[in-house]
Amino acid sequence: MDHFNDRNGALFAEDVSLEALAQAVGTPVYVYSTATIRRHVRVFRDALQGIPDPLIAFAVKANPNLSVLRTLALEGVGADVVSEGEMRRALAAGIPPSSIIFSGVGKTRDEMAAALMAGIYQLNVESEAELHALSEVATALGRTADIALRLNPDVDAGTHAKISTGKRENKFGIPDDQVEALYALASRLPGLRPQGLAVHIGSQIASLEPMEAAYRRLGEIIRRLRAAGLAVTRADLGGGLGIPYDPSLSAPPPPSAYGEMVARVTRGWDVRLAFEPGRLIVGNAGILLARVVAVKPGAARTFVILDAAMNDLIRPTLYGVFHHVRAVRPRPGTMIATLAGPVCETGDQFAEDRAITPLQAGDLVALMTAGAYGATMASTYNSRPLVPEVLVNGAEWAVVRPRQTYEELLGQDRIAPWLEEGT
Repeated sequence: MDHFNDRNGALFAEDVSLEALAQAVGTPVYVYSTATIRRHVRVFRDALQGIPDPLIAFAVKANPNLSVLRTLALEGVGADVVSEGEMRRALAAGIPPSSIIFSGVGKTRDEMAAALMAGIYQLNVESEAELHALSEVATALGRTADIALRLNPDVDAGTHAKISTGKRENKFGIPDDQVEALYALASRLPGLRPQGLAVHIGSQIASLEPMEAAYRRLGEIIRRLRAAGLAVTRADLGGGLGIPYDPSLSAPPPPSAYGEMVARVTRGWDVRLAFEPGRLIVGNAGILLARVVAVKPGAARTFVILDAAMNDLIRPTLYGVFHHVRAVRPRPGTMIATLAGPVCETGDQFAEDRAITPLQAGDLVALMTAGAYGATMASTYNSRPLVPEVLVNGAEWAVVRPRQTYEELLGQDRIAPWLEEGT
């Protein structure tokens, strides 16, 4: 469920007219709904009611906007980060370090040091080399790192190959037949305090079966570690539960079903469970609002050219995924069109041969379910400035990231000294 609804024939974000917002801020623009974010947090938390003291650590990579993170902080949500930059964002938004998990397969020693000095809850370690490096960093700083070893359970999440993370051929995690030996090693290394295990098998998962298989594998290893006399007090179950993008398809399992499965599978583990939802919290809470530049009949199809492009929302180009497109003020009837952007790439398309309300130049359209992996993956390709982000709260709204100016865009570059005039 989201809070983007029609009122008197036009689309609103909560109580804010998207037509008025486009007039004030311009297009393209990302628009986020506070009510939707809050609702999704509470639905997920309610799904975990049978689990004692769960840590919900939002996957910051999904949407790192400071106002979005601050909204989550006020809901008592922690953060899952994969870089020092994401950690700094979480801290700046008011998320306490005691609720931050640092994941990622390629942490640098500087990032390890920053995490230790910040006093975060846990670092998820993904290799033997990382264990030794973290031990050296922690010892040099006189700190002790609370860690979890990330298991690669060799489970196919059944999702897109580029967002699958739990198969043996993926770069993530430690093969399950090495975890026990490395956990024992971690317990002997100075500066490390192994607390438990972590697992994450992918994103946009449409079935609970692979997640349950991964969790059962995790439970087996926890039992074996304890049988070997090793302490296990935590288990990080990752994230990845999918959300509906295409309204014509069956929805993924709801959080309530996920929570029931987790409670059943983890019964008797006697650990504190952590969860890393990202897309589930913010995906449906955001849209990319764009304006039609032109309707261009072609030899094979009709193109609707938008002022938004693949550099603003790359998911359709990168993954070939579906985003529902809604006209802000729809007309009667239907046209078949391919919605594309102005970037000089054939792949710069949002929808191919899609049935949509008849569109004309100047019309506004909303690319739905763009709150996750949208603005955060944007670029300045074709020297297109980064678009703004707006947060709506009831009848209020605020620009929470301004539109990049051309001066700011060009200001990122420097002319080499030998190319300066007169040298």
